[in-house]
Amino acid sequence: MSRAPVILSFLLLAVLGNAFSPENPTDRKILVLLDDLSIKSSHSLYFQSLQTRGFDLDFKLADDPKIALQRYGQYLYDALILFSPTIDSLGGSLNAAAILDFVDSGHDLILAADASASDLIREIATECGADFDEDQSAMVIDHTSFAVSDTEGDHTLIAGDDLIQSDVILGKEKIKAPVLFKGIGHSVNPANSLVLKVLSASPSAYSANPKSKLSTPPTLTGSAISLVSVVQARNNARVLISGSLSMFSNRFFRSGVQKAGSTINHEKSGNEQFVTEISKWVFHERGHLKAVNVRHHKVGEADEPSIYRINDDLEYSLEIYEWSGTSWEPYIADDVQVQFYMMSPYVLKTMSTDQKGVYYTSFKVPDVYGVFQFKVEYEKLGVTSLSLAKQIPVRPFRHNEYERFITAVFPYYGTSFSMMGGFFLFSLVYLCHK
Repeated sequence: MSRAPVILSFLLLAVLGNAFSPENPTDRKILVLLDDLSIKSSHSLYFQSLQTRGFDLDFKLADDPKIALQRYGQYLYDALILFSPTIDSLGGSLNAAAILDFVDSGHDLILAADASASDLIREIATECGADFDEDQSAMVIDHTSFAVSDTEGDHTLIAGDDLIQSDVILGKEKIKAPVLFKGIGHSVNPANSLVLKVLSASPSAYSANPKSKLSTPPTLTGSAISLVSVVQARNNARVLISGSLSMFSNRFFRSGVQKAGSTINHEKSGNEQFVTEISKWVFHERGHLKAVNVRHHKVGEADEPSIYRINDDLEYSLEIYEWSGTSWEPYIADDVQVQFYMMSPYVLKTMSTDQKGVYYTSFKVPDVYGVFQFKVEYEKLGVTSLSLAKQIPVRPFRHNEYERFITAVFPYYGTSFSMMGGFFLFSLVYLCHK
């Protein structure tokens, strides 16, 4: 039997196992599934921006029978772009469950729909926390915040500017021009903290069939309509859900825009800046944290002990860095906390920072012995969560570590000696008295 296939299998597993490095989150391979290969040219500016930033894009038709996300138990890609809103059945071994497992495994997803979105695309979006309008002929209509054009139209071309206020998700540079959107809206559960509306419709918007008159009130209205939403799962996987595939197109990138009721005519829409910045967030070029050099020791010492004693004074420190797209930069915040935890937090301290990524604090070990944990649970809008825990036992004083004379019991010492003195004087007086 030839050993060559076995060797090739091991080599393939080694390559696949190194597809994504936490030390270099930008070095990633992305599978792009398309309804039609013409989308590759009609949306080329968006794809070029990803390739310029170092991403390796693998374009395939969504019904290609050879599509596979994993092989030999290892994922072939680190992210997936679904630009195939009309597909009813994916090729190969792909289905909704496989894509959701892909996200559950910590990988990222961009899903773009439109007015012809299939049940498959709607199902995936629903499982991610975004519910598209059940009326499959409905589109977002806005008679006050539409984009002005030469033809009156049906006001389904929206000029959206209600953006989430987050520098982590959309970058520090403000998006000045409105974002062009033409497609379907969705709702998010306000109780679900994992789903965030990034681009919302205006209060005058509603979701309905633009080709027919309203016979019943629309189910989605006003600012409750989300045009673009993002999800950051508990495993730090990130998902982008858009109701418009056209939003990523070259035509919308290059188009000028004037919002109804505004006198400002922008030569270029905010689409390119918007989708570029939000893609940086989805693909972990921004808001991706790592913690290193977690240390703790007694005050005045440098070595980490294997056990602490009650009432010891200790110091705890760690370093947190954020990926900038090219390198790790110090992460600066004022809300990083550490817990000294046993069943419940006995100590909760907000850590100080030197503005260079180092966070530190000191505190006294509680007067309780047992098995404690140093815990850092850091969750903040837009950044990957950090969950650090390290177990450490705490012992009581040994018998020879207590003070020989305790200040608090001096009154009892005085009482004992005064009683002995009084007894001596009484005995002396009694024996010498005639």
